Amino acid sequence: MTANSIRGIDHIGLTVPDIASAERFLIDGLGAQFIYETLNRTMPPFEGLAVEHMMQGPPGLRIAVIRMYRMANGPGIELFQYDQVAEPRPALRGCDTGWQHVALYVDDMQAAIDRAVAAGAELLNQPWDLIANESGPGNRFCFLKAPFGALIELITFPSPQPYEGTTELRRWKPPVEKAS
Repeated sequence: MTANSIRGIDHIGLTVPDIASAERFLIDGLGAQFIYETLNRTMPPFEGLAVEHMMQGPPGLRIAVIRMYRMANGPGIELFQYDQVAEPRPALRGCDTGWQHVALYVDDMQAAIDRAVAAGAELLNQPWDLIANESGPGNRFCFLKAPFGALIELITFPSPQPYEGTTELRRWKPPVEKAS
């Protein structure tokens, strides 16, 4: 694995009990800009055993809304709102209220997985293709559980994404490091 296999933080996921009020805080309080919505209540929720395992959540877990925001510089903020989560705990699982995961942009998904697993991480899902506004050839993600329990997403989107045709705003993407 090359030294630049992980190029930086792509986004930070935040689970919130009310996405509308959280969005207002991000925009008004932190200067975030709404980029796109990956999932909303007019679409089928993300649910099922694979989602429960990936998010380390309870049976019946349902992700209802996912939205992406651009911060001034650096990683974005991805808001999640879940349905049917009784008594969320402090942020230890992807479905609990609070900062839920750190996403690391990688050039070589498998090399990054291998390195993390070798250091004690648990691979929670094989890489999945990104969908909807994030889709494109080679655009993929997976989740790992760090030895200390935190969720880490590995993500890569080498291809243009459909949302780019609807707004001039762009997700932050780490620059490619030039060999010295």
